[in-house]
Amino acid sequence: MKKHYQVYIWKRAPFLRLLLPLATGILLGHYTGLTFDYLLLAATFSVILFLIFSWFSIKMRFKFSFLGGVAISLLLVSLGALITWHKNMQNKPNWYGHYADSTSRMIVVLKEPPVAKAKSFKSSAECIYVISNSSTRETIGNILVYFAKNPGAQLPAVGDTLALRGILQPIKNSGNPGAFNYSRYAAFHGLFHQMYITAGHVKIIAHPRGFSFNVALQELRSHVKNILYKYINGQDQKTIAAAMLISYKVDLDKDLIQAYSNAGIVHLIAISGLHMGIIYFILLWVFSRIPYLKRSANTKYILVIVALWCFAIITGLSGSVLRSAFMFSFIAVGKLFNKKSSIYNSMAASAFLLLCFNPYLLWDVGFQLSYLAVTGIVVAQKSIADWLIFTSKWKNYLWQLMSVSVAAQLFTFPVCIYYFHQFPLMFLISNLLAIPLTMVALWSSVMLLVVSPVEVLAVIAGKFVSLNIWLINKSVSTINALPFSLWDEISLSLLQTIVLYIFIFLLLQAFFKRNKIVLLWSTITLLLFMVIFIFDRYQSLSQKKIVVYNVPAHRAVDFIDGEQYAFIGDTILTNDGILRNFHLKPARISMNIRGQDSLSSGFYKNEKFTGFYGKTLVVIDEALDHKLTGEKIKVDYLLISKNPKLYME
Repeated sequence: MKKHYQVYIWKRAPFLRLLLPLATGILLGHYTGLTFDYLLLAATFSVILFLIFSWFSIKMRFKFSFLGGVAISLLLVSLGALITWHKNMQNKPNWYGHYADSTSRMIVVLKEPPVAKAKSFKSSAECIYVISNSSTRETIGNILVYFAKNPGAQLPAVGDTLALRGILQPIKNSGNPGAFNYSRYAAFHGLFHQMYITAGHVKIIAHPRGFSFNVALQELRSHVKNILYKYINGQDQKTIAAAMLISYKVDLDKDLIQAYSNAGIVHLIAISGLHMGIIYFILLWVFSRIPYLKRSANTKYILVIVALWCFAIITGLSGSVLRSAFMFSFIAVGKLFNKKSSIYNSMAASAFLLLCFNPYLLWDVGFQLSYLAVTGIVVAQKSIADWLIFTSKWKNYLWQLMSVSVAAQLFTFPVCIYYFHQFPLMFLISNLLAIPLTMVALWSSVMLLVVSPVEVLAVIAGKFVSLNIWLINKSVSTINALPFSLWDEISLSLLQTIVLYIFIFLLLQAFFKRNKIVLLWSTITLLLFMVIFIFDRYQSLSQKKIVVYNVPAHRAVDFIDGEQYAFIGDTILTNDGILRNFHLKPARISMNIRGQDSLSSGFYKNEKFTGFYGKTLVVIDEALDHKLTGEKIKVDYLLISKNPKLYME
């Protein structure tokens, strides 16, 4: 078993041996910030080392065979770091950020259709020229653009060339503890600055001429969305269908997304390997029943690959879609050459190519979860399915489906807890109910697009899709409403997550190989996890903090003593809503705050002052009479909130 397993992984999955050093190089390139000269020197050294090794005699190459592996690994590490350096726009000599300042004008090309926000329309644009001090420089790089809402003003369209004047501001995080690292997320997508454009500071100077792939793609996506919105009934059903089919998530209700997440099936509304797998196998089934294609396997698989990539392009080529398209394409190519390709090699090859194209996918949560879920299914599903054998075919089929869900969750739950701080306890039931309905909804949506030119058929298909998605939403809301359906507010550090994965890996090895030594090591790893957990709890119990949150247009302050806290601020932030869950909840989870708003020891509050262990805080959120006189009051912290009009002296 051990020998076969090693041969299977290391001999039949050579891309896995290439992927690991490439990923190591990407991490080193990002976190060390080495310059291009040093990276090029390292790559040159590894090439020279490999050439020296290749000049050895056969006997010497056999004796020092490890040198060849070391040279190739060093080359791949250097390659990963070089790709990361090159992908960073800030390293390009003609990046707009090297020349633009607060007085510059920018000529940009709009890349995305403007999306309505509360006070503006948001889009992204490519900066092609920076005009500063009567000089014009040709540049590259993308920026976020916010157009102020003006009644009657014409919004630019995708592909339009615009002249902008505004203050270029760096994209920043909120600064709240545990908050999503938005600036890093934006940087990984090539976005470092944003610009707010008021009335009179934007001018459309040209419309797209000739064919533009981006414009054509946006028009196609808009056309598909309009068909779905026209014939599908119910706002939630429309938005879910658009998310499932073309990854259009702008209009999704945030509470509905949270319900899907709580039920453990949020992957159903984010196009992933599940959707691509459904499309792949149904396309094979359909093409196998067409007479000519049935006889020509090559044509059948070529058409399947073309269809998969057409779907991937329409959805916007997200990380999870690219991963799935590459993997199923590799499987199809293997079928073309009558070879049964290793699923490990297909996964590693797709990841290798994707990371060469965009190394920052390594930090993409969807990318990580996709590979972990598929790995879990490949590694553990069969063993889990063998736990129970049913004589009834439908019971056995049901258990097979459940084993797929269990295997996927086994490999993804540590990452889910690390990023999202929750675990859906009803994931088995929700997946059993929702996945079959999703398969029907996905393909009935495709049929709706096919029959859309015929009004009567489109109406019937739209009603059928609406019913399916309504059933999914109803199942999700019912499961979400069940008590104890969600284990929430769990905190895991990066170190705890890594140790937990080591424990899972060792436990599976001990289980598959019946190895007592590996089982002992898995037990030691579990004890290490518990020690780290206890140490983190000890640190959280001794903490005393005053946290002033950055919540736009609102006041929010936490006084933290151990795992308890007291809150002062706007009442709306005490409700279990979007504002609280986005701004306050992640911070409290990251600081291991498990108590309620019931702090008493060391804390006092009256109409004017708040005291916390000898420190006094005064909050001013309205204008004060500057003529007031009297004895000065000693204050340790003065918090000015909601932009009141004040005379600072």
